[in-house]
Amino acid sequence: MISKYVPSVSSFSNDIDSLIWLVTVIVGFWFFLAEGVLLYLIIRYTAQDGVKAKYIAGEDPKEKRWVAWPHYLTLGFDVWIIVAAIQVWQNVKQTMPQADETVRVIAQQWAWTFVHPGADGKLDTSDDIRLVDELHVEKGKTYHFELNSRDVLHSFSVPVFRLKQDIIPGRTIRGWFKATQTGHYDIQCTEICGIGHALMPARIIIETTEDHAAWVMSKTPASASLTVPSTQVGGMP
Repeated sequence: MISKYVPSVSSFSNDIDSLIWLVTVIVGFWFFLAEGVLLYLIIRYTAQDGVKAKYIAGEDPKEKRWVAWPHYLTLGFDVWIIVAAIQVWQNVKQTMPQADETVRVIAQQWAWTFVHPGADGKLDTSDDIRLVDELHVEKGKTYHFELNSRDVLHSFSVPVFRLKQDIIPGRTIRGWFKATQTGHYDIQCTEICGIGHALMPARIIIETTEDHAAWVMSKTPASASLTVPSTQVGGMP
């Protein structure tokens, strides 16, 4: 399984894994079947002394069915894959569930800047938390993200979420995720963005509600913490 090597820790990652496995099994079945038939024909009809080769035009219905039937079956499997892919795409890309919080992701050559909401849970206020190459989120909370680039094309990829979204300069691109497991995981840029592309890794830290609330309080600027009630942090008194 894919998750054996790369953990599956988002609400939609298993759906994407299932789609990949569906394509793998279907393509694998037809690949081995076709190669098996080819190998059989090579062995069965290898050249023999005194036996002339036959010219087959494929006009006989009995000959056509060897092409027509697999063709129709392949089309049926294609429809199956398309329907499954549309369902996953609708869930991941077309549907934006209600956000608990929003984070801003800023890409540049060659680093990530992450803007987290502070204790008030809102961006663009005095208690925003800005970190380079480190994104902190809470397990079980639905996040919207806003992607921006300061220079060239980048691509925001979180493998354990099965999430990849290109970032286009001059545009704000939005998406969402919901982490289902705590831990420290990789963030990558998967768009060749210059000579330092390979030096642009980052980390996402997924925390429990209590740990995340404590982290927010520890990073909240002192001037902002005086104006934000502590009751707004994770419901803690």
